[in-house]
Amino acid sequence: MNRRLLLAALLVGACLVASGCAGTPAYDYSAYRADPPRSILVLPPINNTVAVDAPYVYLSTVTRPLAEAGYYVYPVAVVDAFMKDNGLSEPAEMQSVPLSKIDEIIDPDAVLYATIEDWGQKYHVISSDTTVDVNVRLVDADTGTLLWDGSARAVEGSNSGQGGLLAAVVVALVDQIVDTVDDRSREVARQANLNMMGARQTGLPLGPYNPDHVTDPRRQ
Repeated sequence: MNRRLLLAALLVGACLVASGCAGTPAYDYSAYRADPPRSILVLPPINNTVAVDAPYVYLSTVTRPLAEAGYYVYPVAVVDAFMKDNGLSEPAEMQSVPLSKIDEIIDPDAVLYATIEDWGQKYHVISSDTTVDVNVRLVDADTGTLLWDGSARAVEGSNSGQGGLLAAVVVALVDQIVDTVDDRSREVARQANLNMMGARQTGLPLGPYNPDHVTDPRRQ
């Protein structure tokens, strides 16, 4: 390889590295770092889909990744029951409670608000997809400052297109029958949460109860 070709190859490589690094902009963690929370209260999510069971299925998937990340998470069932006992039956009503009131009564460090934008299984001619799309915001309970936000998105598709059209139709039919009994939305939501919170450049920093939090660069 002559020198011109070598130089060209190096320039192309440098451009690829630069474009790869620029693909995911760094998240601004300055607000989080100024007052990192130790405890999080999760409110039932607002549901912008027609899947009536989506809010409480999603709610059942969010506590574990937060706890494993190193935060104390208030029991979601207890919080939900407390809100309902006080006349707030819908997630939208619960999320409209002033932060000052939540801070006064429950006293968490931060509150997690979630909105479900897409949810559930969609059937096509020879395939089906299970989709979860949820936006979340972590807000300081004292000041209302946004500490962190993210989007939990995942799609799990059925296997199709293998073995010919007839085989694909049979597989799709079996998938629909099985999926009617065994909804995959909960598992897809768990994976979506892991993808969102665990992202190196945009995920939720590790909390104080995770022993690795002292070396997490997102907290520094």
